[in-house]
Amino acid sequence: MNVSMNIRIKKFKDEYADSFKTLNLEWIEEFFKIEEEDLKILSNPQEYVIDKGGEIFFAIHNELVIGTSAMVPVKKGVFELAKMAVTKPYQGKGIGRMLMESSLKFANDSHANEVFLVTNDQLLPALELYNSSGFALDTNYDDNRYERGNTKLKLKLN
Repeated sequence: MNVSMNIRIKKFKDEYADSFKTLNLEWIEEFFKIEEEDLKILSNPQEYVIDKGGEIFFAIHNELVIGTSAMVPVKKGVFELAKMAVTKPYQGKGIGRMLMESSLKFANDSHANEVFLVTNDQLLPALELYNSSGFALDTNYDDNRYERGNTKLKLKLN
């Protein structure tokens, strides 16, 4: 099934907020445990992402939200790629790559010079996507917001 032809990437709307939370809880609960930091952003995406100058993208197939990613501003010129998720039936079909491309275009259009992300080294398909998108290991690991976060990657822009 080649669904990518029927996928649209849309920006945040209030009507998508529940999907942002549901899609992320799906993968976090499968592999890890929900942490306080997760609940903050997932329960308040407008406050934690949009109001700060970030954006949340949604992959939509036949009016169903099937994936999401967030670009969270951290400081001038730096965004965190966060809360990237694609629901299981649609994984492995290029949806993550579409979300990645929209996220990185947003960072470039915002004149960012760096994007970083925090992940876990057990999430091999995600690591493959990040590496193929140009992210590299950041040996200066200084992020302790998530117990599961044991790997930090960054991408220099411009």
